[in-house]
Amino acid sequence: MKKLTLYIFLVLMVFSCAEKKKEKTLPRIAIAGLAIESSTFSPARSTTASFRVRTSEEIFSYYPFMEADSADRKRAEWFPTLRGHAIPGGMVTRHAYDSLVGVTLEMLKANLPYDGLFFDIHGAMSVEGLDDPEGDFITKVRDVVGYETVISTSMDLHGNVSLVLAENSDLITCYRMAPHEDALESKKRAVENLLDRLESGKGKPGYKAWIPVPILLPGEKTSTRIEPGKGLYSKVDPETKKVGVIDAAIWIGYAWADEPRNHAVVMVTGDDQAQVKESAEYLAKSFWDVRSQFEFVAPVASLDESLDMALKSDKQPFMISDMGDNPTAGGAGDVTWTLHELLKRPEFKSENGPELIYASIPGPELVEKALAAGVGGKVEGEAGAAVDSRFAGPVKLSGTVEAIKEGDKDAGTEVVIKVGSLKVIVTSKRKPYHNEKDFTDLNLKPREADIVMVKIGYLVPELYDMRGDWIMALTPGGVDQDLERLGYKRIDRPMYPLDKDMADPDLTAKFIPVSGTSK
Repeated sequence: MKKLTLYIFLVLMVFSCAEKKKEKTLPRIAIAGLAIESSTFSPARSTTASFRVRTSEEIFSYYPFMEADSADRKRAEWFPTLRGHAIPGGMVTRHAYDSLVGVTLEMLKANLPYDGLFFDIHGAMSVEGLDDPEGDFITKVRDVVGYETVISTSMDLHGNVSLVLAENSDLITCYRMAPHEDALESKKRAVENLLDRLESGKGKPGYKAWIPVPILLPGEKTSTRIEPGKGLYSKVDPETKKVGVIDAAIWIGYAWADEPRNHAVVMVTGDDQAQVKESAEYLAKSFWDVRSQFEFVAPVASLDESLDMALKSDKQPFMISDMGDNPTAGGAGDVTWTLHELLKRPEFKSENGPELIYASIPGPELVEKALAAGVGGKVEGEAGAAVDSRFAGPVKLSGTVEAIKEGDKDAGTEVVIKVGSLKVIVTSKRKPYHNEKDFTDLNLKPREADIVMVKIGYLVPELYDMRGDWIMALTPGGVDQDLERLGYKRIDRPMYPLDKDMADPDLTAKFIPVSGTSK
């Protein structure tokens, strides 16, 4: 009996040790990142308060594929630090950047060492006094975690991949759809690429090919809904299926920042040098070959022409994009030029005129007046141009308060003021309007309106599906679609389409050394 008891004890000890060994062999992976698009052509500034910051366990709520009982969550021991995300805007203040990066680095130091790090960024952050914030950020991260850690970087396709970012990233990928319906899918791919390399023991890929492509185009011309963007991006995934290739990506880049890193890039990672080179050069050449075919994703016209078309149309709602001040691309969101023009139009002066919903304009003082007046009350005051008054001053609105909503997480308080037949949404803080609920929560019926005008570029999926017809208006602002009007001074030249007759560039793959090495 004693021998049997001893045998059972030894068996249990073996199993216990095996389980402990199994637990110990799980890779240790940290999570960190900051994401924002920042227009250097806007006078706006993004502060710490602009960022929705998640830290520690709260970060997992941002990634549905990383829920507690998910397969990926169980594949590693995770150490989430800080992940910040902001609505696109003006340049990030140096204080905000230093503060957010500083907290991230201190949190990383707390649980060293790491086998891997998931670096979740956008790639188009501009910071006062820095030409390459993401490159600076990842360099500081490397100073903490060292070069034994495998870093997998996930990005927006409108981000920029500088040489420094490419050097310090081991695995790197970006979205393949615009609008970004594959955002979470892309982040999951970045995580699983990292897990696969750590679990297999292969670690860092042997080769990273980086090709800068001298093209700088706005997202409104490069949507993957239509050609040539659709066809170009359809070529990416097949390259990743080739033996010796881990991932491939095409970055359009961010057009509204005037920095040397702002241009398109192709990157391919893998273990087969010849195949990595071939795939990268194939994608870069494919991009260059279709450069002249990129057109706006929808018809474009001046504001007056857009309004004339909408007023003649029998399709509801006729949607007009007020593109120049699009806050989802980095505009200040408070340019009043368009509203001034709308108030001049005789068609909207009568209450019985065509219904036009305008979303939106910040005006905290006018919002307070509307709250005091209440629904049905009369109100008069100014809104907009507190940040960007280059094109027009504050707009005076005098009308009836039709709706009030308090406590919106982005806008603060929202009110609808009817001026003639215009229904203007005025907010405490700038807010992009992305879906039908944004309107119906304010007792508006966008599907029945004659015209819905939104400060946006290409329509996000829900607005796109709701449209009766659609045109994009060429209006002024910090994300002006007329790139030549912006006055670039610091981007690398020549650059297509600013230099339309430029010679064909060298699109030979440039191999980036494995991080932490010189070869």
